[in-house]
Amino acid sequence: MKDFAELVLPAELRYTRDHEWISPAAPFRIGISDFAQDRLGDLTFVELPGVGTVLAKGDELGTVESIKSVSSVYSPVSGTVVAVNDALAGDPGKVNSDPYGEGWLVAIEPGDVAEFASLMPVDAYRRHIKDDA
Repeated sequence: MKDFAELVLPAELRYTRDHEWISPAAPFRIGISDFAQDRLGDLTFVELPGVGTVLAKGDELGTVESIKSVSSVYSPVSGTVVAVNDALAGDPGKVNSDPYGEGWLVAIEPGDVAEFASLMPVDAYRRHIKDDA
């Protein structure tokens, strides 16, 4: 596992208590944080919803599976899935190697852009994960 200081946490993103990240521009890209992928270990499978799936904030949008466990991923905002990272079907390890780039999971067209503002900025998320670390 990475040391707390080694974790990558882009400042422009917002975060959830369940360790999802979301980009600041619509359509919002969503993934799991460096902290989450590090704790899960090497991912072996990623299950994602289909394009057109409508999600409410807090709905399960998929699962990530590692040798250690299977974990649900939750939607940080309400909206409609407009893109899915199909590359993860053949290479789920992209989530481990590049969680904020090639390892993104889905893109959502938001139903309520204001929900983004209710998510944790990077400083609050750092405090949250420091308590978990």
